[in-house]
Amino acid sequence: MFAYISGKLAHKEPTFAVIDVHGVGYQINISLNTYTALPISGDCKLHTWLQVREDAQNLYGFTELAEKKLFLLLISVSGIGANTALVMLSSMSVSEIQTAIASEDVKAIKSIKGIGLKTAQRVILELKDKVQKEVGSIAVTPATQQSAVKDEAVMALITLGYAKNVAEKNVAKIFKTKGNDVKVEDVIKEALKM
Repeated sequence: MFAYISGKLAHKEPTFAVIDVHGVGYQINISLNTYTALPISGDCKLHTWLQVREDAQNLYGFTELAEKKLFLLLISVSGIGANTALVMLSSMSVSEIQTAIASEDVKAIKSIKGIGLKTAQRVILELKDKVQKEVGSIAVTPATQQSAVKDEAVMALITLGYAKNVAEKNVAKIFKTKGNDVKVEDVIKEALKM
């Protein structure tokens, strides 16, 4: 209903902002990223989404259109409501969430408060193609690649009968001695020798 609201910033807190538009103050729920991007006072514009429920009408606002688009994608996932999506956008930047989804980094998504393993997997399953279309082919960063190698090696060792804490400790040792540019196969072979 409201594509954006433009006016004077009357008040802001980490979870909401009040924008005065010709004498009417709109209270708009925001993420921490939007809070940081908003000026202390003066003119501002927020791209908005209106949630209409039986008991309430809530406005959600974003300084960047990309953040609004990602918010709308996130709330399309079963089990993720508007408040959970805001927590996700407050915990990570838009590009970090997009990269985590595109590279299937379950651990990164799961690290967000309120997101469990099943929800993280569902986010990746339902949004991976949409996110890749939205931003094009996302380059996998070395840190993300290293994390994926570690996770895969730990899972393989657990499958081979290692306790999770032992597998994680051994993999961490290997990365310390061999460096970050190591293949999964080499990590597993090295861990089996320990």
